[in-house]
Amino acid sequence: VQLVESGGGLVQSGGSLRLSCAASGGTFEDYVIGWFRQAPGKEREGVSCIKSSDGSTYSTDAVKGRFTISSDNTKNTVYLQMNSLKPEDTAVYYCAAISTWYGSGWFCRNPQFATTGQGTQVTVSS
Repeated sequence: VQLVESGGGLVQSGGSLRLSCAASGGTFEDYVIGWFRQAPGKEREGVSCIKSSDGSTYSTDAVKGRFTISSDNTKNTVYLQMNSLKPEDTAVYYCAAISTWYGSGWFCRNPQFATTGQGTQVTVSS
């Protein structure tokens, strides 16, 4: 499956952005889709992941209550709604996919298995 991210940008602290991850070339429901991020000098981390076949989700503690992951199976697209953004959310955000053999939580906690593309930059100013 091929994935294309969009929706990044520059926003002030406390603002919101919505990222989109459009999938093609595969059966959408056969995958767990995850959002990962990497800030300069830091390791990649899993942010939020979703198994579109049953809607089960996982989010890392740092974003719980602020970020919401969702999927629109009719559009083969996963969204990451990011509210109450903080400067520490600044990073390149990537989406990645893995077989539904793996759960959403496992995928997010194992970012080393995320094969990612170019990503989209999110910059939060203070």
